[in-house]
Amino acid sequence: MTDATGGAKGPDELRRQIERTRSELGNTVEELAGKVDVKGRAWARAADLRDKAGAMTVQLRSSAAQAGHSVHDRATHTGPRPVQTVVQAGLRHRKPVLVAGAAGAVVAVGVLRWRHAHGHR
Repeated sequence: MTDATGGAKGPDELRRQIERTRSELGNTVEELAGKVDVKGRAWARAADLRDKAGAMTVQLRSSAAQAGHSVHDRATHTGPRPVQTVVQAGLRHRKPVLVAGAAGAVVAVGVLRWRHAHGHR
């Protein structure tokens, strides 16, 4: 109960207004402290991004595995006979295929580095 000038009507009303104002001020100070804590917010954001990256990695690995199985099934069960023969031979002799793939990767990296070093893009 306040009078016409906006003041408290009696000591009890004044105490309630003071307590309400203190509570509001405490909430405001907590909000401001949270906004000023840049380091804490950065750590929280980094943790959130780490979690999202981990989930994305799991999802991508799963998708890649499914795609690999699908390609493997199609390559071994369908397609022209020479392709089937090559794929089946590659599956039987994995080591030479891996060595050839690694050699190809080394050559590709060397070409990219050479092009970058000589200004070719």
